[in-house]
Amino acid sequence: MSEPPTWYHATAPAAPTRPALAGNLRSRVCVIGGGLTGVSAALHLAERGIDAVLLEAETIGHGASGRNGGQIVQGFSAPMERIEAAVGRADAQALWDMGREAIAAIPERVRRHGIDCDLRWGYLIAALNRGQLAELHATVERWAGYGYTGPRVVEGGELRSVLATDLYVGGLLEPGSGQMHPLAYLRGLAGAAEAAGARLFERSAVLSIESGRTQRVKTAAGSVEADVLVLAGNAYLGRLLPAIHRRLMPVASFVGVTEPLGEERARRLFPQDVAVADCNVALDYFRLTADRRLLFGAGASYSATTPVGLKGWLARRFRRVFPELADVAVEHAWGGLIGITHNRIPDLGRLAPGVLYAQGFSGQGLALTGLAGALIAEAIAGDDRRFRLLAQVRHLPFPGGLLRTPTLVAAMGLLKLKDRLGW
Repeated sequence: MSEPPTWYHATAPAAPTRPALAGNLRSRVCVIGGGLTGVSAALHLAERGIDAVLLEAETIGHGASGRNGGQIVQGFSAPMERIEAAVGRADAQALWDMGREAIAAIPERVRRHGIDCDLRWGYLIAALNRGQLAELHATVERWAGYGYTGPRVVEGGELRSVLATDLYVGGLLEPGSGQMHPLAYLRGLAGAAEAAGARLFERSAVLSIESGRTQRVKTAAGSVEADVLVLAGNAYLGRLLPAIHRRLMPVASFVGVTEPLGEERARRLFPQDVAVADCNVALDYFRLTADRRLLFGAGASYSATTPVGLKGWLARRFRRVFPELADVAVEHAWGGLIGITHNRIPDLGRLAPGVLYAQGFSGQGLALTGLAGALIAEAIAGDDRRFRLLAQVRHLPFPGGLLRTPTLVAAMGLLKLKDRLGW
């Protein structure tokens, strides 16, 4: 799926021009997908001394990794009780700890590789009604049961000291989550992967895969023969591998960036400079950029259609949160695809001994993709114990055929109605 460039592409440090694949190569591992999952896998493999070639159909970060909200979020999109039901309490604890490790790895990578990506900490999950607020109290208790005691619920004046809006009744203030410029981060990781020995090719769409004793991947101008294939295209992989395509639903989300707010107004609206997301299924998520613009995301369209007049649509949504921004225009707006699974737990696994994949981070991929890359590299290096913790999760396919999109559009419509009614 071809996408227009984003504000991130306009403001990230320049990327080198990378070649398209030409001719036939041999590599220990071939990675398909130049987003955070694929680049993280290539980096972890190269750091282990494992030869890796990465193929990206467009340019590094063209897909979700270069167009997401830039929010680093704790845990998984699925609640921990659902993960417990899927894998048991002990393995759920291990997965929680791995999620915490994924977030801790981000500042370590930024420091080690000197990546300038506007990394900041502090997060608010905002409740629009008392039912959502009660669920946030329960979330604090659940997380404490896993050993994470930093977050707390704020209401009233304390909430206003975090975010200057009257829309929310309370929120969960979370110091261990945060925000960044995701494309700048990814470009930094890509450079680090190349410095470690990985070979990255752009504008090299994969046309076919032949899997057997070795894996042969063909593009328009070349091929890669590898012992191991890693599928890391997520929602942009399409129908290249039908077996995993059926377990993933691409969902469109939309992001806008305003003109600069000015330091005084930005500081007044975001006194603690936190990133924010509400509790709705089709949630709003927003934050300040380094130059004090409002970056605002919304929507969850299974039909993947872009709203008519996207800039105006986003402006109407953020003015519900901040009515005083009626005079502020949206300068940049774009859409992109999030890959979600039926149970909102990431889908990692093997299609064959030499074919691994990772997909379906369900809106929380900025940290979890790095974890997936690390687990893939561990498994290829010979230790797949942690990889198998996620691979054991059973993932149901989404409805297929002609009813796939209409059924999911109807289901999302019902969930949005529940959000509006506060059920």
